Amino acid sequence: MFKLKTRETMLLVAVLCLLAFALLCPAIAQPTHQHAFADQHVWAGIPFAMNVLSNLSFLAWGLAGLMCLFGLLKRIKVNTEHALAGLFFTGLALTAAASSWYHLQPNDAGLGIDRLGMVVAFAGLLGLAVAGRISRRAGALTACAVLLLGPLSVWFWLASGNVLPWLVVQFGGMALIVWMACAKPLRGALTVGWGFVVIIYAVAKLFELKDHEIFALTSHVIAGHSLKHLVVFQFKQFGN
Repeated sequence: MFKLKTRETMLLVAVLCLLAFALLCPAIAQPTHQHAFADQHVWAGIPFAMNVLSNLSFLAWGLAGLMCLFGLLKRIKVNTEHALAGLFFTGLALTAAASSWYHLQPNDAGLGIDRLGMVVAFAGLLGLAVAGRISRRAGALTACAVLLLGPLSVWFWLASGNVLPWLVVQFGGMALIVWMACAKPLRGALTVGWGFVVIIYAVAKLFELKDHEIFALTSHVIAGHSLKHLVVFQFKQFGN
C-alpha cells in the first residue's frame, strides 16, 4: 500500500494550499508596462540587443551543466536527482531560446513562450530540491506537477488576463525552495547550496524590478533586465 512520509504529506498540503490560492483568490492583471524595457538599443540589426544577447548566459550554463552531467553519468549509476538536474540544465538552454525570441519583439504571445521555457527549468530545480530534502519520488512527482501546472497557468493567463496562477507557480515554487533550504538533506543527496540559489533569484528579481533605474544609473550602458540575465555569472565569480 502506498504510504506518505511525514514530509511528503506536508509537501502535499503545501501544494494544495498554493493551488487553492491560485484558483480562489482575486485575479491579478499583467502590469501594463510589462514589455516597456529600458534598453531599446539596436546592435547589428538586433532589436533590444542587450536583452536578447544576455540570454547567452542561460545557454552557456545550460550546456555546461549538461556536459558535466554527461561526463559524470559515464562513471556512476543514473538516479532521480541526476535526471532532475538534467531537466534543469535543459530548461536553462530552452529559456535562452524562448527568452531571446520574446525580447526580439516583446508582446504577450512571446512572453508566453518565454514562460514555457522557464517552466522546464523551474520543474528541474524544484524537483531537485524536493528530491534531496523529502524523497526522490516526491521530487519526481513535483517536477511532473510543475511541467503540467506551469503551462496551464500560462495558457490561463493568455486566455483570461489573470496572471495569478503563474505568479503562484513562480513565487510559490521559490517559497518551497526556501523551505527545502532550511530542511535537513537526506543521506546521499546531491550537494546544492539552496540558500545561495534563493539569493541569486532574489537579486535577479531586484534587477528586473529596477530595470529603468539601473539603466539611468549606468548612464544607459546596461539595464536591470539585462543584468537579471547575467547575474548567474556574477554570483559564480563571487562564489569562487
